[in-house]
Parts: sequence; structure tokens; C-alpha cells
Amino acid sequence: MKGKSTSKIFNIIRHEYLLKIRSKGFIIGTLFGPLILVAFLTIPALVAIMSEDSTERKLAVVDETGLFGEKLVNNEPDKFYIESTPIEELKTQVLDSKIDGFLLIPANILEAGKVEVYTRGGGGLGFTGSIRSELAWEVRKQRLLDAGASDEILEVVNKGLEIETNKLTEEGEQKDYTEAFAVMGYVLGFMIYGMMFMYGGLVMRGVIEEKSNRIVEVIASSAKPFEIMFGKVVGIGAVGLTQVLCWIILAVGVLSLAGPIISSFATPDNMAQGMAATGQGLPQGFEIPEISPWIGVAFVFYFLSGYFIYASLFAAVGSAVDQEQDAQQLQAPVTLPIILPILFIFSIMQNPDSVLATVLSLFPLFSPILMIVRIAATEVPFWQIALSVVLMIGTFIGALWVSSRIYRIGIMMTGRKPAIKDLIKWARRG
Repeated sequence: MKGKSTSKIFNIIRHEYLLKIRSKGFIIGTLFGPLILVAFLTIPALVAIMSEDSTERKLAVVDETGLFGEKLVNNEPDKFYIESTPIEELKTQVLDSKIDGFLLIPANILEAGKVEVYTRGGGGLGFTGSIRSELAWEVRKQRLLDAGASDEILEVVNKGLEIETNKLTEEGEQKDYTEAFAVMGYVLGFMIYGMMFMYGGLVMRGVIEEKSNRIVEVIASSAKPFEIMFGKVVGIGAVGLTQVLCWIILAVGVLSLAGPIISSFATPDNMAQGMAATGQGLPQGFEIPEISPWIGVAFVFYFLSGYFIYASLFAAVGSAVDQEQDAQQLQAPVTLPIILPILFIFSIMQNPDSVLATVLSLFPLFSPILMIVRIAATEVPFWQIALSVVLMIGTFIGALWVSSRIYRIGIMMTGRKPAIKDLIKWARRG
């Protein structure tokens, strides 16, 4: 009997795998998925950088000191212009919408350290940010000049600071790419977040479709509900793993091809010319960090374990409803634990060794996203990784047991819209 059951599960796994892997959606997602992900992650950051301190408003500047107004206008002529109209008249012009507003630089700014802006309200963060970024250094510089500071001292004060972190190992000293690995952890965690939603949703929609088309009744005549659910979850999980491996192969191929091409163009001479032309360049000693293969192993494990947990729950939800619209209320308890870790991901990037980061990453429903962030960003103790592995395997077994009991009853129930309490009842008696 065990051999027959295994054979049935394998046939269901093969059917689900071949059905999904031959679809246009899989091919398009495999080829263009990385590009979409990169665009999704980088475009908002690029837009934020490009629009930093930007504003559509243009302010009149009333400078009672005679020291800063002209400098503001010279630096940002699109944002500021000098105005000598009396304050009360300018306030009237603001109320009548004749001007966007005005900036008052008081005579005692060097002592008080405060300016006043008058508008009809609003303007966004870029509005005040543009004033602060342009005026703060000029005021600080004037204070230093009044204190007798020379131009050399001003240059020293304005000089930036570069932080280089080093990692000590038994093999010796090496550069520590803390920030780069923290960002990589965020990207990997976000990938797992998106893929759990995508493939978990595929499982749920597949169950709903088979149930609504009565296909599941035919399948149930030759296989047990648990075998159907388990085969569907594993089959679609194999599709996800195949897609991830294809992405890794594509990434390695692109990097291996791009490296020699970039090197052939980016010679020391033309790099120096480019830096001289733009006034910018890569930091001295810039290197691409070497990524440990264990990060890749951890990514695959946490993706698969997280997928199996949530796909089992998504399958249970799909078995309980007749159409996808009815599943929205029931899937809230399933999707919420996937969304919540995203709220903590930046905090964990900032301090991956904190008690909060440790506790949250060990919680099995959060581990798929948060533990991979910590593994990439810091050196996680082995006992924590081992404990998370045990907890996730145990959670998967528990989720599979609960979901199979719901699935067994749900796939045969039609014509009514169940509530969450019904699913709890089915899990108890299933």
C-alpha cells in the first residue's frame, strides 16, 4: 500500500511540475523575473535619490543679514529669489496666492540658529529639506569665519569621513562588506517574500480551479486528499526551485560575460578620464565582495521551507472555497505572517545581532524572510540556524497535518462560503 501511495503522490507531483513548467508564464517569469525584481528594488531608490531635496515651489528670500540670500539664489536659482518687499505685504501675497511663500533669514541667525518660512502649507519633505541642505553649511561656515577660522580650517571641517570595516578570521585580516551584505540580505528576503506569495497563490488557485471544475472529484476517486494536496504542494515547489536555479545560472552567466567586457573598456586610463570628467568615481580600493556559497544554500532552504509551510495553508484555504473572491477573507491569517516580517526587515538590517532580530528570526513563520537577512548581514551562531531549521521543519509538519484535515473536508464542500471558525472546526474533526 505504501508503494501505491508513493506512486500516486509522485504522479501528482510530475503532473503539476510539467503542467506549470511548460506554461508561458513560467518561461516569461524565468527570463524576465530578475529584471523585474531589479527594477522593482532599484527604481524607487533611484527616484528617491534624484528627487531628494526637490520641490516645485519657489520661495522669496528676505535676508536681514545680507550674508546668505545671494548665495542661496546663486546655488539654487530655480528655488529661491531675492525679495525686498516688507514682511506684511509678502504675507498678503502668500494669502492671495501671488507667491508660493517666502523665507525670512533674521539678523540674529548666527546666534539663534533659526529661520522662518511662510507658506499656505504643504510642500512635502523636499521643501524644507532643500532649505536646510542649502543654508545649514553656509551658517556653520560663517560662524567659523567669525570665530577666526582660516580657509584651511574650513576645508578640513567640510572634509568627509570614509569608514572601512575589516573582518578578522583565522586565515588573517580581510575587508568586511557589512553594508553590501546587509543590502543583499534585504534583496534575498524580499525575493523569498515575493516567491512565497506567488507560488502559494498558485497552489491555492490550482485547488480552487480543480474544485470548481469538479476535476478534484475525479482525482479523489483514485487518490486520497492528503496525497493530492501533498503532491500539488511539492510539484509546484519543484517548479519554484527550478526557477530559482535558472535565475542563479543566468546571474552567474551574465556576471561571467559582463566581467571581461567591463574590464576591456574600464582600463585605468579611461577610468581616470571618466572620473576627471564627472568629478566622481568609485571609492579607493573598491571591490566586489565574495559571496559564500552557504548563503545560496541557506536561501534555497529558507525559500523551500517557507514555501512548504505557507503553500500547505494556501491549499487548505483553496479547498474551502468555490471561487477565488471568497478566499480573500480566509487567507488573511495566512498572508499576515508573510507581510509582518517586511515591517521589521530594516530594523534587522540595522542591527542583525539584537535580541529583537534573534527572536523574530527564530519564529518559524517569520524565519524564511528574516533569517536569510541575518545570515547575509552578520555571522549568525550555528545553534540559532540549527534551531530555526528544526522549528521550521516542525512547523511544516504541523501545518501539513492541519491543512490536510481541512483539505479532506473542504474539497467535498460546495455551495457555501465558510468562515474561519468553520476551518478550525474542520481541522479538529478532519
